Amino acid sequence: MQSFDYHRASTLADATHHAGTAQALAGGQSLLPAMKLGLAAPDALVDVGGLAELQGITRTGDAIVIGAGVTHAAVAASEVVRGAIPALADLAGMIGDRQVRHRGTLGGSLANNDPAACYPAAVLALNATVHTTRRTIAADDFFVGVYTTALEPGELITRVSFPVPQADGWQKFKQPASRFALVGVFVARHASGGRVAVTGGGNGVFRCAPLEAALSARWAAAACEGVAVPADDLSSDLHASAEYRAAMIPVLAGRAVGG
Repeated sequence: MQSFDYHRASTLADATHHAGTAQALAGGQSLLPAMKLGLAAPDALVDVGGLAELQGITRTGDAIVIGAGVTHAAVAASEVVRGAIPALADLAGMIGDRQVRHRGTLGGSLANNDPAACYPAAVLALNATVHTTRRTIAADDFFVGVYTTALEPGELITRVSFPVPQADGWQKFKQPASRFALVGVFVARHASGGRVAVTGGGNGVFRCAPLEAALSARWAAAACEGVAVPADDLSSDLHASAEYRAAMIPVLAGRAVGG
């Protein structure tokens, strides 16, 4: 790991000031391993992990608002989240191991946008809004590609607003060593219809139109049976082929609806 400058931000304004020239560090569960492997080599880090402005879980109207600095463990344990979006709490409780859940943060996971990360599926299926130090970004516009988001240099996530759905569910078929999703499917029923987001299947999180159409017509596990998901854009590796992942997506969606 190369040498780097380190600054611990005292306020969000302080963090924003340094973010233009430094890489933001929250829980460090994505960034630090990448630095150790030489996959990331920032010249400077600004630590935002202790900022009170990035904490908090509240219900505001018909939405659950979660600060970017809230850990996975805190989301999993939150009665506010469990009462309104239980699948989101379940998702957070299955991320990594205990160390990762107690150090990793919502904002850090979204900013990193690993193609097999869990939170992006929840954000996309729940039609969440990502709030930053500069603007608000709709979920459909936030995830751009592998490890890439709509965030601009120096822009920090401050909180995420999750609309409370009529129903929700999450299923993950995980790689047993890394605990990342070989395939993960988050389903949510809204007044406008169903939304289905898939992670771990390809080059990043994506919405699954065939399953959304099926579940918008009938919100039932049986509606997912026989839905064909194209394997063309899915990934193949030593763990699973693209065809296997395509076959798993409707199965997991059905379990998420039924569960």
